[in-house]
Amino acid sequence: MLFRLSLILFVILGPVYGAETCSRVAIINFQEILVDTNSTQMGEGLRYHLEKDSTAIKYLDAYQEGNKINLQNAILGTAGSGLILAGLMGGTSSETKQTLFISGVSMIIVNFLVANTLEMTNEVNLLKAVEEYNKRNLPRIYFKSYENDSRAPGSVGHSFYLEKIWRF
Repeated sequence: MLFRLSLILFVILGPVYGAETCSRVAIINFQEILVDTNSTQMGEGLRYHLEKDSTAIKYLDAYQEGNKINLQNAILGTAGSGLILAGLMGGTSSETKQTLFISGVSMIIVNFLVANTLEMTNEVNLLKAVEEYNKRNLPRIYFKSYENDSRAPGSVGHSFYLEKIWRF
């Protein structure tokens, strides 16, 4: 039962999470420009315009640095998957199987929430880059994808936000 529920959640949430990357469009001089040229160069479509402003380009660089693959997320996802597999295929008692399976699912869910929170926190850097550019430069940059989006900054709606500042 729990396995079916978690499988359904992953199938439903997977496409929803990945659909946003390729569809973001900015409008500059009444022309649509792709913000993300591909999944490894997030925000690169705006670099040409943001290079005119030194503060904006710093925010863009911070945004791109924050979008790199995080080793912590990869390790937690792999460990969670391993626990699920051990719970499904282990030859031990049913109580141990259930504990391993629930631990793995919990670890993957926590990893997903932490990764999403870090990504949403990082999006602020891109918005600040555009804001700084728009303060001092023309033509203005507008995000088309935020027109009817309840997740847009300043919009009214329900959301979940968690922030942690990591100091090393």
